[in-house]
Amino acid sequence: MSRNLKAILLLIMGTALASGFMHHLVSPEVMNFERLHIFLFNLCSGGTTLIYFTEDRPFLSRQACLFLALSLTFTVCAFMQWYGPTLVLPLFLAIIVERVRVTHFGSFLPWDLFSGKETVSRKFHQAALCCLSLGLLQSAFVVLNNVYMHWLTFEKLKLDTFFLGFSFPLSLISMSVIFSLMKQNVPPLTPLLQEAAFWIINLGVIIFFLLILARLFLPQVGIASILFGTVGLILYLYWHQGIRLQQKTFLTSGILFLLITSITGIAYILLAFSADYDPHRALPLLRLHAFTALYGWNLSGLVVIIRRRDFPLRLHSQKVIFLHWLTVLILCPLGYFFPLVAILAVLAYLRLLQILFFKSGQVDKAFVSAEDSTLTV
Repeated sequence: MSRNLKAILLLIMGTALASGFMHHLVSPEVMNFERLHIFLFNLCSGGTTLIYFTEDRPFLSRQACLFLALSLTFTVCAFMQWYGPTLVLPLFLAIIVERVRVTHFGSFLPWDLFSGKETVSRKFHQAALCCLSLGLLQSAFVVLNNVYMHWLTFEKLKLDTFFLGFSFPLSLISMSVIFSLMKQNVPPLTPLLQEAAFWIINLGVIIFFLLILARLFLPQVGIASILFGTVGLILYLYWHQGIRLQQKTFLTSGILFLLITSITGIAYILLAFSADYDPHRALPLLRLHAFTALYGWNLSGLVVIIRRRDFPLRLHSQKVIFLHWLTVLILCPLGYFFPLVAILAVLAYLRLLQILFFKSGQVDKAFVSAEDSTLTV
């Protein structure tokens, strides 16, 4: 990836995090920056990186550049509540994503997801593209329903709640990267466990979203617990079957972020359905959940994709991982409530991105594998 594109992504991601703290300067009743916070990271940075990764070119193609431009336009329109363009722009964005998917995987209908011959990493990759295009189409429907037509009424089917769904494709592509870096010669049971993990993650999240809309308590806890167990299984598989490359320690750190995300998610469900539930008291837990999901887990996969042509480099550095955890687990959640800490969080995050995107550093030869570290998913 070119330095210019890395700089653009750094600027977008940095603006995304800063937008999450803008309530300290501007009241949400006057202007709500939450959509910028979500869209700039998930859709603009994440979606563009997903297309860049799929096309496998040193530079962004014309349609990838078009996706970035339209996604930024979509983000601004959603932020300004100009809902007319938000009905049309997702359709064009979904067309771009589907063109990229069909070109790479060779079929309009994703039959390979059901094929026993297809690797799990490629299944996660194609599922990420499918979820991105479907999410874009569904976002247009949600705008049409909630703003104009009012066909369906669900308490949880709010625009801001739904827009968080753009995080799922990033989670899937991160899974794709992790499974692509596992050994090929494995015990007979391992491929079955990998296949089971793929279907539990995908079907589990879809079912979980439907249960949220239906506000069903026990099924939500059940599905969330199954997803937590599946993430634990993936950590076990990657720990034992992951190729000993420089990416492994950093991606393992990302999976640990996902485990924390799962735990905080279950805790929030239990709190939300409790008799003395208070949204204000639950806000710290919700913020911790959101920050670990976006800037912990999802960022881990995106960084490995963005730097995929630059290895070997020190992504496993203890200092880098410590700064990542300090920023995401402590500074960001505290920054949501304290303005001075928010400034520290943004500065630490920008420093982290600068290191992750641009710094090569001295290679620790103990982590250099004889195998090619180029991702081919």
